[in-house]
Amino acid sequence: MGSPSSRTPAGPALVWTALALVYVLWGSTYLGIRIAVETLPPLASAALRFAAAALVLAAVLRLRRGPGALRVDRRQFGSAALVGVLLLAGGNGLVVLAESGPAGVAVPSGIAALLVATVPLLVALLRTASGDRPRGWTFAGVTVGFLGLVLLVLPTGEAGAVPLAGALTVVAGATCWSVGSFLSGRLRMPTDPFVATVYQMVAGAAVLAALGLARGELRGFSPAEVTGRSWAALAYLMVAGSLVAFTAYVWLLHHAPISLVATYAYVNPVVAVVLGALLVAEPVTSQVLIGGAVIVAGVALVVSSERPRQPSGKVGGATAEPARR
Repeated sequence: MGSPSSRTPAGPALVWTALALVYVLWGSTYLGIRIAVETLPPLASAALRFAAAALVLAAVLRLRRGPGALRVDRRQFGSAALVGVLLLAGGNGLVVLAESGPAGVAVPSGIAALLVATVPLLVALLRTASGDRPRGWTFAGVTVGFLGLVLLVLPTGEAGAVPLAGALTVVAGATCWSVGSFLSGRLRMPTDPFVATVYQMVAGAAVLAALGLARGELRGFSPAEVTGRSWAALAYLMVAGSLVAFTAYVWLLHHAPISLVATYAYVNPVVAVVLGALLVAEPVTSQVLIGGAVIVAGVALVVSSERPRQPSGKVGGATAEPARR
């Protein structure tokens, strides 16, 4: 991963193009998940997404770098696998489950993105628990962010209220993602983030597939019953979310200030809410606007207060975004 001292300056046009890809494509993955699970089994389709993305990325690395491109030792493989299970099976898998289900039970894509935006706040708490001493403004941001979370999920009895069970499922997923992000900076990971991503995706896909089978998702499943829009959404998640946006993100880590790259953490949920409202008419209530705005403000405060440091949410091959989305 690029450190400030190893970054290579790039033209502003290239930097902002890459940022736009990360902002829009990662922000749109929440909507992509919602459309995919309309007729596809949630965990099984997530497993297929990451397995296919891992296969493509591995093939590209093998062709560009030769036979030894994916070589890692046993400890690096184990670390990448553990982080991949936490990020993709726990983090992404729980978000996929929360977005599946009938209306009134499933969490809207924009709400899911706002809840996942709490990841930098959770990582800050994990750092504190491990003995690190984040800055005062970081604690202020964490407090503001969690206040927004309470405002967002507080039952109101009104139409369009956030389903509490689904919201808690997303928060559990965000917690898994935060733990994976936190551990990735403390484990002996593969040095190349693209190689780490391959093994993270393989491990995450394997666990997602096993959980999908255990839930009986493929019992009676017929591919002929899947709509074209769900297949298209799954393909979009594979290509746009798991390959294109991630590649842009890794490039940014080597060519742009980390404080600028980290802005994806509070731009993605805004993109997700707007797309959900415009494309699938997800309700944007006053509760969503107020709670979401407070969460984003808290995350922005945490990100800005951590500027001189390497963000804790960055991992080899994945990010504290959202999942991956």
